Amino acid sequence: MAELPRITALDRRPLSDALAHAGQVTQARIGFALSGLDSPVAAAMHYAVAGGKSLRAFLALESARLHDINPAAAVGAAAAIECLHAYSLVHDDLPCMDDDDLRRGQPTVHRKWDEATAVLAGDALQALAFELVCQAECSARARLNLAMTLANASGVRGMVGGQAADIAAETANAPLGLDDIIALQAGKTGALISWSALVGARMAEAERGPLSIYGQALGLAFQIADDVLDETGDATVVGKAVGKDAAAGKATFVSLLGLDGAKSRAGDLVQEACDALSVYGGNADTLKDAARFVIARTH
Repeated sequence: MAELPRITALDRRPLSDALAHAGQVTQARIGFALSGLDSPVAAAMHYAVAGGKSLRAFLALESARLHDINPAAAVGAAAAIECLHAYSLVHDDLPCMDDDDLRRGQPTVHRKWDEATAVLAGDALQALAFELVCQAECSARARLNLAMTLANASGVRGMVGGQAADIAAETANAPLGLDDIIALQAGKTGALISWSALVGARMAEAERGPLSIYGQALGLAFQIADDVLDETGDATVVGKAVGKDAAAGKATFVSLLGLDGAKSRAGDLVQEACDALSVYGGNADTLKDAARFVIARTH
């Protein structure tokens, strides 16, 4: 049987180490949750959560550390957001959605297995996310808040609603304007990133304002960087198809602001995110590094 990861460090780590550690411990926790299962769906679940940047898990663990919460207590929430994110990607890649063949440099789940397995693996990852978030070690009130806000961030008021708006935009009579794109992406991409950044504050039942500003700015900067990569990136480096938005005539931050304008807007958002963390002093430096990483990444 798989063993639960041992997590004891409260010291601040360099960003690269923190991201790698977040990936390691969350995948171990997910592996433990799936231990003893031998089925195509379970195999597809393992496959779907592997190989990502683990940014959301990192945000959950780092925001916990910022509030003097041992990462071991927060790993359930970190693993939950990685499951939720992976489910969204598995379903997003399906033929009825974006119809993609490549994700994280590997065949998408429905290509490696089949569409039914991909749908079921996504469904199971979503359910597992709520099982895991209920394992966060905090007060019952804080744990309930984590679960309720994760449901809100991932549902029709958040990620699903943003995805629906994105699909509707493909057949709209007129392209979306900048305010429409910002609102759409606040749900599709930003809601789960914002939730991740607030894990520590919610577990500690502490002030959420600075991390809320940070998470919202970070989520929007992340999506702008994605739009830039879709315009300029190499699929072999990015790990998924590029140029699809332009080919479909969809409005993006790049099409609305221009390439340089989009990069400038992302930079301003990163500065806003970092400024919001000033109340934490140097203890938030790794979170600031993560904001800078979001717009400097190549995949």
